[in-house]
Amino acid sequence: MAFREINAKMIEATVVPGRRLFSRRGAMLAYRGEVSFTPNLTSGPGGVMSVLGRRIAGEAAPLMTVEGSGTVYFGHGGHHVHVVRLTGDTLYVEADRLLAFEDTLEQGTVFLGAQGGVRGLVRGQATGQGLFTTTLTGHGTVAVMAHGGVFEVPVRPQRPVHVDPQAYVAHHGDVRNRLSTAVGWRELVGRGSGEAFQLELSGTGVVLVQASEEKL
Repeated sequence: MAFREINAKMIEATVVPGRRLFSRRGAMLAYRGEVSFTPNLTSGPGGVMSVLGRRIAGEAAPLMTVEGSGTVYFGHGGHHVHVVRLTGDTLYVEADRLLAFEDTLEQGTVFLGAQGGVRGLVRGQATGQGLFTTTLTGHGTVAVMAHGGVFEVPVRPQRPVHVDPQAYVAHHGDVRNRLSTAVGWRELVGRGSGEAFQLELSGTGVVLVQASEEKL
């Protein structure tokens, strides 16, 4: 039940009996077959605790459960769509960037400080991304949204990648992030440009970067 990219702003998903998809509410563009769409009160397979984390973070993006037999076409707001295939690792992505994902993936939330310490907190305050980030773990496919398209940058040992926080979309693999800045902490608050600070990602994995600094 993988996704197929139709064009830069639309994907096709095949729905089969006994399996489910989770999609952003309002993302269905068209469908064929016997397919049902139900509001997801538990907000994905992560359960109630996952919902609470996103509500505290202000990231409770409403989801729909998609079931049945047929084909569904997804897109949202004219945003570019990028498909990520996970093979057992964890994708870190903001909830409002999620378009759809398979039920084989476990959804959760992570406190930004868990990866970036105090710098993670500052990143959340300075970029407006919130203090929690959505995680999807396991084997399956995820469709994320971005402005102006997405390119994947490999992160390799001893070769960290620096990204403007407002251009950051997501990352997966054995990757850690921290805030790197060229100005003092006092000057940093309220600034959102990559010239003031960058996210430094190190380890082994991939970071997804959008071709625009515009927020969704």
